[in-house]
Amino acid sequence: MEENKNVAAEAAKETKSVKLNASVAPDQFDWDSFENEAAVYGDSSREDIEKAYDNTLSKVNENEVVEGVVTAISKREIIVNIGYKSEGVIPAPEFRYNPDIKVGDKVEVLVESAEDRKGQLVLSHKKALQLKAWDKVNDAYNSNEIVKGYIKTRTKGGMIVEVLGLEAFLPGSQIDIKPIRDYDAFVGQTMDFKIVKINPEFRNVVVSHKALLEAELEKQKSELIGKLEKGQVLEGTVKNITNYGVFVDLGGVDGLIHITDLSWGRINNPEEVVKLDEKIKVVVLDFNEQQKRIALGLKQLGQHPWDSLDPDLKVGDKVTGKVVLIADYGAFIEIKPGVEGLIHVSEMTWSPRLHSAYDFLKVGDEVEAQILSLDREARKMSLGLKQLVPNPWESIREKYPVGSKHTATVRNITNFGVFAELEDGIEGLVHISDLSWDKIKHPSEMVQAGDKLDVIILDFDEPNHKLSLGHKQLLPNPWDELEAKYPAGTVVNGTVASLTDKGANITLEDGAEGFCFTRDLVKEDGKAAVAGETLPFKVVELRRSTRRILLSHAKTYAEAKEAKAAAEVDNTKKAVKKINSNLEKTTLGDISELAALKDKLEKGE
Repeated sequence: MEENKNVAAEAAKETKSVKLNASVAPDQFDWDSFENEAAVYGDSSREDIEKAYDNTLSKVNENEVVEGVVTAISKREIIVNIGYKSEGVIPAPEFRYNPDIKVGDKVEVLVESAEDRKGQLVLSHKKALQLKAWDKVNDAYNSNEIVKGYIKTRTKGGMIVEVLGLEAFLPGSQIDIKPIRDYDAFVGQTMDFKIVKINPEFRNVVVSHKALLEAELEKQKSELIGKLEKGQVLEGTVKNITNYGVFVDLGGVDGLIHITDLSWGRINNPEEVVKLDEKIKVVVLDFNEQQKRIALGLKQLGQHPWDSLDPDLKVGDKVTGKVVLIADYGAFIEIKPGVEGLIHVSEMTWSPRLHSAYDFLKVGDEVEAQILSLDREARKMSLGLKQLVPNPWESIREKYPVGSKHTATVRNITNFGVFAELEDGIEGLVHISDLSWDKIKHPSEMVQAGDKLDVIILDFDEPNHKLSLGHKQLLPNPWDELEAKYPAGTVVNGTVASLTDKGANITLEDGAEGFCFTRDLVKEDGKAAVAGETLPFKVVELRRSTRRILLSHAKTYAEAKEAKAAAEVDNTKKAVKKINSNLEKTTLGDISELAALKDKLEKGE
């Protein structure tokens, strides 16, 4: 601008010779000289004058930011002179941010066009600010400069911030290190920011206030951690509460109190002990300078509950507590906060049957138990419930003598038998062989869990708390009746039910079953019996151990043949005897004939 003024002064000097004599009368005015421009321009040519005038004007380039002076202001427009041959018109809304603008103020404008269709200079103040602001933003981004910004409004996912004349996006996660509860509280505030991302193509800018805080915190962390010592007691503010612990602000540096270090007693949620924004004292348990991690403790500031446990408490004493945790293998009982004992499931009942602790207790139950073991150094205690009630096995023989009959409840079924409960804590096994006189493949063929079953006491194993029971012994043995009905040698009719590799299963008249080997199935005509055929069978043997009746069809007709042959032999012997008694009365020829007959008979001919 100063240069333009100098050029204009020089041009003024050159035009001093140009004189217009306004005092000449019209009738004396030299119109010919005027028309030839001699009187106007004197000794200088028009071209020289125009050249000198052009030198007084600014040289403008499109898309260049220049400084101008406000020459006029209206409601709709603001006129700005940039030293060009024409002035530029800028819409008034572009100066809305500056309501105090007045004539004579200097402003920056962008030359959009040196001349439009109407020959008008086209300027823009808004674009000049944006272009200059973008350059400033790039410079600040490249130099990691901290910039101030004004938070204008909320938007989806964060805030809109005006930085260096541009609108930038501030993500909600980049506002502060602490979780933000009220975003609206930040609207209208001016804060320091760091430009963390720019997109030249879309001219997007992302800023962060958290990045500045984190950098400061890292510095504070390094300084604080360098001064930390294990066992040091510090004061802090509860910053965040999670399921696994509590984060405490120690003055710009966070430390974690794990949930197990909040209380000597068992807790389910950290909020049972501390509240958000609460000021608390903590002890430093451990720290890692490289990872900037600090482990804190709260319960360590108080005496361990085991140290204050009644010194007179001993094994055998009774204690009362609350169930705080249950697993299949047992339940943990809190005697006092921080002092717990375990009741193993085997110490909950005298029953030898496998149980789960869930069958007896639930969390929150108040129980009385007996101390079974106590280790103050290891801070462990085992408790028992069943010890508070009489052991039913101590009087088992008096209450359940061998041979006595009872009704039991089926609790469990296995391949080898049934476990039946006589009373709580007293169970016995009914072996599969003692369930029925008949042969069964599985106990479930006879009973189901929960059924009532009549049993008889067979035997005891007191040291191991085992009891043998029987069920079939209460019923008559069908083999006693079968042995009386079918003694060996009895002939009975039977039907071939099915054939096997070794013989056939035979169904007798009353429904009893027997077995006949293949060699004994052959009929008198030499043919083998077939399924469904009814034949006479002879009882060969009753095997009580295997519960089988052995039969034979072949012996029913073979013995008849043997009897007939025996009768013929007997008759022959009688005839020989008769002949011998009459030998003396016969002749020599008769004797020789009889001797030949006798010889034949003896040979079986």
